[in-house]
Amino acid sequence: MPQKKSFLKKWINVISVGWFLAKRQVKGSNKSTTFLIVFIMMLTFLNLVVVSGILVGLIEGGNRANKDQYTGDVIITTIAGEPEISHTLELRSTLEKMQGISNVSIRYLEPVTIEANYKTRRDFSVLRDTAGTQIAGLTLEDEEALSGISRFVVEGDFLNENESGYILIGANLLHRYSADFGDFFASLEGVYPGEEVRVTVGDNTKTFIVKGILDTKVDQVSLRAFVTKADFLRLVDRTGLNANEIAIKISPNTGFTPDNIKSNLIKAGFGDDGKIQTATEAIPDFLNQITLAFGLLGNVIGLIGIVVASITIFIVIFINAVTRRKYIGIMKGIGISERAIEVSYVFQSIFYALLGGLLGLIVVYGLLVPFFYAHPLNFPFSDGILVAPVGETSFKFFLLLFVTIVAGYIPARQIVKKNTLDSILGR
Repeated sequence: MPQKKSFLKKWINVISVGWFLAKRQVKGSNKSTTFLIVFIMMLTFLNLVVVSGILVGLIEGGNRANKDQYTGDVIITTIAGEPEISHTLELRSTLEKMQGISNVSIRYLEPVTIEANYKTRRDFSVLRDTAGTQIAGLTLEDEEALSGISRFVVEGDFLNENESGYILIGANLLHRYSADFGDFFASLEGVYPGEEVRVTVGDNTKTFIVKGILDTKVDQVSLRAFVTKADFLRLVDRTGLNANEIAIKISPNTGFTPDNIKSNLIKAGFGDDGKIQTATEAIPDFLNQITLAFGLLGNVIGLIGIVVASITIFIVIFINAVTRRKYIGIMKGIGISERAIEVSYVFQSIFYALLGGLLGLIVVYGLLVPFFYAHPLNFPFSDGILVAPVGETSFKFFLLLFVTIVAGYIPARQIVKKNTLDSILGR
C-alpha cells in the first residue's frame, strides 16, 4: 500500500511539473507560430471530417430527396409478380385511423407510350417521336401534402383537380433536359406546355394537353408522367381501385418511427397485400455500397492529412526541444525528472490538438453543416449535403488527439534521454 501511494504521488508530481513547464512554454512561444500550428491542426480536422462528409453527403442528399419527394417515411408497392396492391381501400381506411400518420398518397401506375409528333409527322419514313414511361394517377391534394410535388414544376403549371385532359411530364422524358445522359433512354423532342401529346395504354389511346414540366433529381418522379386519378381511370381499363404505390408520411414529434408503422401494418394483416418498406429499406443496395465506398475514400484522404499534421507536430516539438536542449539539461541537472519534461511536451501537443480540433468542431457544426443544408451542392444526380454524425466526428477528433500526442512524445523522448552534461555543454 505505501508503494502504491508513493507511485501515485510520484506521477502526480510529474504531471504537475509537466503542466507548469508546458504552460510556460506555450506562454513564452511565438504567437504567430502557435497560431499557425493550431490553424494546421484545425485544417487537418476539417479535412478528416469534411471530405468524407461531402462524399457521403452526395448519396445521402439523394436518399433524403427520395424520401421527401417519393417514398415518404414508408412506401407500399406491389409484390413481385402481382399487378397491384390488394385491398387498397381497406388499407387506406386503416392508415387514416392509425396513430402517427400525417399524410397518405395513393398512386395508380401503368406503363404507357407518349407520342409527341403525331400531328406534324406527314412523312411516314420519319420516326415517331415516342417515349415509354409510367403514367401515375394522383389525388392531387394528397400528393401535394406528402411530397410538395407542385414546387418542382419548372415550366407551365401544376395539374388542377377540376380540369380534365391535362398531363404533367417529367423533365427526363424530354430531350432538352436529358441530353446530357446520352441515349440511355428514349426522350421526346420539342414538347412544351400547351402542346398536345398522345398517350397509349394497350389498345387505349387518349390525347392530353401538356400542363407543365416537372424537374427533380429523383428519377422515380422525373421519369414519369402524371395525370389526375379521374383521367387515369378513364385512360386505363381497370375493374377495381387497387393501387400500385402508397406513400406514407409520419407526423413529426409523435414518437412513431417508420419501423413502428411497418410493424403495425403487418400486424394488421396487410403484409401479403403489398411490399411494405421503410424509406431506408427502399434505397437500392448499390447506393448503400457507393456510400460505404465514398466514406472509405474520404477517410483515406483524411488519414493523409493526419500524417501531415503528425509530421508537423513532430518537427515543431523536435525543433523546440533541440533549441532548448541546454535548458533541458539544466532542468535535469537541478532535479526535474525526464518524465516531467516529456510530459510537458505531451501537454503542448495536446494543447495544439485540442484547440485546433475544437475550432474545427465549431466550424463544422456551427458553419459548414447548416450552410450545406441551406445551400446544398448542385450535382446532376443529387443535392449534396455535409454528413457529419456526432459519433463518427468524435472518433476522428480523438484519433487526431492521439496521433498528435504520439507525434509530440517521440521527439521529446529522443532529446530528453541524451546525457545531461552533453545537453548542458551543447555536445
